[in-house]
Amino acid sequence: MFDITFYILSILAIFGALMVIFTKNAMYSVLFLILTFFAIAGHFLLLQASFLGIVNIIVYAGAIMVLFLYVIMLLNLKESNEIKKSLLARVGAIFSAGILMLVLVAAIRTTEEVTQAGTAYNPDLGTVKTLGKVLFTEFLLPFEVASILFIAAMVGAVMLGKREIE
Repeated sequence: MFDITFYILSILAIFGALMVIFTKNAMYSVLFLILTFFAIAGHFLLLQASFLGIVNIIVYAGAIMVLFLYVIMLLNLKESNEIKKSLLARVGAIFSAGILMLVLVAAIRTTEEVTQAGTAYNPDLGTVKTLGKVLFTEFLLPFEVASILFIAAMVGAVMLGKREIE
């Protein structure tokens, strides 16, 4: 059952990612990106990293994609406003993508499989309890510094967006 679910989620993720690239309409592209994020969240759930799966759905598929949809609706993108690329720019893009693909394939082919003998499977790996324990013991200071920075950024955004009373 695990294998079938994995293959179905993989096909959905690859299909969604390809449709993000090849869809002409920006709204459909965002919707296919949401589908891809849900498929990736399913992979996290299969790996029993439930926290990462849920955070992926809440943060990426929820918040960020809603912002993308909002910006696309505000921009009112149409095909008539699209700038046509020259043939030289298209050939350059295809050439750059081909070089990148060759580098990635060469990097993957030269990697070796690393196995660790004697490591036991830890069923608590990736759970919220384990993550919270590590976050609030080993990484307490960086966590608190990041929270102070986020609060300062939020106060700054409110102050910048606030209108002056005349």
